[in-house]
Order: sequence, then structure tokens, then C-alpha cells
Amino acid sequence: MELEVRHLRALCAIADSGSVRKAARQLGMTQPSLTTQLHRIEKALGGQLFFREPTGSRPTPLGHAVLCRARPIVAEMRALIDEVSSASHHDQGTRLHIGSTNSPAVAGWLRRLRVRLPDTDTTIRTDVSANALLHMVATGQLDAAFVHEVEGAPLRVPDGLVEHELIAREPQFIAVGDAHPAAGRTVIRVSDLADDQWMVDPTVDGEWAGLRRIWAAAGINPRVVHGDYLTTVDLVTAGEVVTPCQPTARSRHGMAIRPLYGDPLAVRLFMACRQEGTPAASADDLFADLTASYMETAWASEAYRTWLVQHNGPLPVGR
Repeated sequence: MELEVRHLRALCAIADSGSVRKAARQLGMTQPSLTTQLHRIEKALGGQLFFREPTGSRPTPLGHAVLCRARPIVAEMRALIDEVSSASHHDQGTRLHIGSTNSPAVAGWLRRLRVRLPDTDTTIRTDVSANALLHMVATGQLDAAFVHEVEGAPLRVPDGLVEHELIAREPQFIAVGDAHPAAGRTVIRVSDLADDQWMVDPTVDGEWAGLRRIWAAAGINPRVVHGDYLTTVDLVTAGEVVTPCQPTARSRHGMAIRPLYGDPLAVRLFMACRQEGTPAASADDLFADLTASYMETAWASEAYRTWLVQHNGPLPVGR
């Protein structure tokens, strides 16, 4: 059996929905048909891709490895279809395509761009893979992308792209349940979480390597569960897992977001675009709106605001 894009799309749907039944509904298939297709894919790849559990389907280590490769391919195929569809409609207006890894600042960036460019059709694409987004900028599928680069795990920045650095080093925080013993502290040490189960999304470029580095430095080897950061809130608030998070992350009821002592886990934030710029707006304008949105988001976060005041940076006061 030769793998096709539709097979990769099916794997992504199962992983994203958490069950074969839900994925089949999304794909317009019957559950037995999708189950049969999954068995054929697993046979072709030589291993089990999902754990079948009463609560749904969870990727195996092999499944995570395959998904890391599959998601960028599915995203590029979707982008190709979108571009061909747009061209077929002979759009007369100017278009602006931006991309981003997950960030609370994205909504504000998009809002500002639409105010700045009211006659431009501005669209956004999000992806957990920063490398995939950078490739899309290099190949013209996106005009610009806002990404984060985990310290110690450099991204593959294609030739011909210009980087506009927003923050050279931003610490990543930790989210724990508010009943966790460490939740009452203003700063949490990595070693304090040695007995906790950490939820990690291995599809986020560099994240797994960054966490293994700080665990080794702290002399711990915690239990790990793989998952999607967008679906971890319930597990964190229930006290089942702890998870790294952006300092701009919005706290939820039952959750405490705290800095890690010594800021051992950090990222570099930057916007990338092609050297020739974009037809809709200058790179400087795109970056100015991104910076304004990020400052607004950062200073609205209580945990990050406190850290910024105590450490005198890395963002100017934007309250």
C-alpha cells in the first residue's frame, strides 16, 4: 500500500478529534471504513499508530513521529488547494496571508491589520510547526509568519527570509492546578515537579528537546503524557498533569500559571517574511502591528506582567 495525502489527513483527524468515530464524521466516512483504512496504514508503516482506549484514541510514540511529518504535508496541500481556488475566482483585491504558531496575540494582530488595510483580504493560518510555517513563507504560500524558536533547538529558516525579532529570549512558564502544593509559590522550581506527570506536545518544534534539557539540568526524570496543549486545561485543573505554557497564556479557573525558577526554558519570538516584502503592506507595518498586539497581550497577563516588572523587560511598558 502506498500512502497518500488522504491517509495522512485521516491520521491527523483521528489525533485532533481524539476518536475514530469523531474523525469519521468529520471526513464524511463511516466508522468501519475509517477503522479499516487505519489498519491498512498501520500495516504499511509497520506499527500501531494509536492506543485504543475506552475514552478514545491516543497516538503511540510511532504515531506522534508520523504525525510530526504528516501535519506539514497536510497543511501544504490545504494551502495549495486554497491558492488554486482563490486564483480560479479571479480575485481583484489585494490579499495578505499571515501565519502563526499558537499565541494569544494573534487575534489582536489580525484585528490591527484589518484596520490598517481595510481593502485587503487578510487571512491567517495557524500551525503547531514553526518550521512548516517558515517553509510556507519561503514558497509564497504565506506573506509573513510569527513563530517561536525554543532555546537550544534552532529552527530551519529557509534562505531568502528576513527575520524581525520581537523578543530575543522570553521565559516559558508552567501551568499547575490551583490545588497543587507549588501553586502557592510565586516561582516554581523544576525539581518541585519531579513527581508530577508532565503533558508535552511533541509536534511543537523544539519543545521536546527543550524540556528534556531542563529535566536533565534539574536531575529529574518525570512521567510524560503526550497531548495537545489546546486540550490540556481540564487535566491541569483536575491536578492530573502540569504543562509548560507561554507567559501570555490566559489563566483559567482552577489553574495557576507561574514562572520557573531561573527561567530555564525560553524561546525567541520573531516574524519572518521574504526579502522582497509583501504586496499588501510593508514588513515594518506588519511587525509594528504584531509588536503592539503582543505588548497588549503580555501586559494583560497578570503572571507575565509581574515577571516583566521584576525583571525590567524584555518588553517596554505597554499598559
